[in-house]
Amino acid sequence: MDSLTSQKCVACKADAPKVTADELVELIKEIPDWKPITEESMLRLRRVFEFQDYSSAVQFTNKVADLAEQEDHHPAILLEWGKVEVTWWTHKILGLHMNDFIAAAKTDLIFNQ
Repeated sequence: MDSLTSQKCVACKADAPKVTADELVELIKEIPDWKPITEESMLRLRRVFEFQDYSSAVQFTNKVADLAEQEDHHPAILLEWGKVEVTWWTHKILGLHMNDFIAAAKTDLIFNQ
């Protein structure tokens, strides 16, 4: 499989396939800091990023927002002092799609720069 960060999110339709349980096991190995969670009966990917101050957290949030616009795939972002919680899932299929793993990996890349 190509590295997740080298892939691009694709337009997703309501009948797009969700990631299977077997695929989830393999894909999560590439983004080990992300946690698959179930919220409102939907599987999602969540990670909390920590920062030394509010300004750094805001800058990171803005970079993730830019990523979301570039990929045309948008997460839930909770910004607080010293931390940012990012949650990816695909609204149209009410669960996880390959796009979510691509976006999560690219979010990690932003954080590690």
